[in-house]
Amino acid sequence: MASPHSPTQNHILAALPAEDYARLLPDLELIAMPLGWAVYESGSQLGYLYFPTTSIVSLLYVMENGASAEIAITGNEGMVGISLFMGGESTPSRAVVQSAGSGYRLKASVLKQEFALGGALQHLALRYTQALITQMAQTAVCNRHHALEQQLCRWLLLSLDRLPGNELLMTQELIANMLGVRREGVTAAAGHLQKDGLIVYSRGHIKVVDRKKLEQRVCECYAVVKKELDRLLPYPSHATPERVQ
Repeated sequence: MASPHSPTQNHILAALPAEDYARLLPDLELIAMPLGWAVYESGSQLGYLYFPTTSIVSLLYVMENGASAEIAITGNEGMVGISLFMGGESTPSRAVVQSAGSGYRLKASVLKQEFALGGALQHLALRYTQALITQMAQTAVCNRHHALEQQLCRWLLLSLDRLPGNELLMTQELIANMLGVRREGVTAAAGHLQKDGLIVYSRGHIKVVDRKKLEQRVCECYAVVKKELDRLLPYPSHATPERVQ
């Protein structure tokens, strides 16, 4: 019987050719990624590259006064710790688990050896980085020009795309911190969506009950980010039963 955890739950690892995947498999370490865990802090040296499988990680920029805002999210479509292969070794952003789950990590030394080969992982990682940069840029535009309700719709859809179901465990206070707005604004926006039958919100549980209407309500930013990710990384799954560990 297959294990409930497999590296191929991460789309980048699933898209690797069998030979590359087999080479990396012994070095992929399964880890728990609990809610609120800081995968890395601003300015810290990164020792691992992370591949979320059932968790979602928020990339945040934290100001001197402690205020923060989310600049991107990463889930099973990508990886966390791109500065390791971009040459920076550290980054001014902070990575925090926003939806608990699991993932796999790869030591920095192993990653660098793999990158030196110039193979499939390098190709996929660089294309994912381009998609991530698009998400960051679109987030900045969205936060500047679109209403909070549209931002919340975008955030909900991007999160849902990275989870197997239609529910999120998320308090309004945490959403406010992610979007860099006041909690009262999130409460009002979520109230409108609930009144119109798009979501049901109760005690930190958000259930999307009409995704189609949510997609109709969101600004164009969601489609831009999703289209670019799909264009760069179609993620054909090469997972076979013998590869599921």
